[in-house]
Amino acid sequence: MAATQTLQMSFVNQAGTRTTISLDNPKDDLTQAEVVAAMDQIIAKNIFNTSGGDLVAKYSAQIVDKTVNVLYEQ
Repeated sequence: MAATQTLQMSFVNQAGTRTTISLDNPKDDLTQAEVVAAMDQIIAKNIFNTSGGDLVAKYSAQIVDKTVNVLYEQ
């Protein structure tokens, strides 16, 4: 059994559509304040561009836990 975590940060771009940035293995003690601050910096520094234009607002952030149970593997 293998367990992984992914931090997913979703933003709204200029076209009004959502774009998600995913990061594997976030640190265990990551706080909401740290994530919000990082998202604010991503928007302020305009470091990502999407097909819908620049990121203009935060939408959501979440940590997704995934567990894989291999039933058969050759």
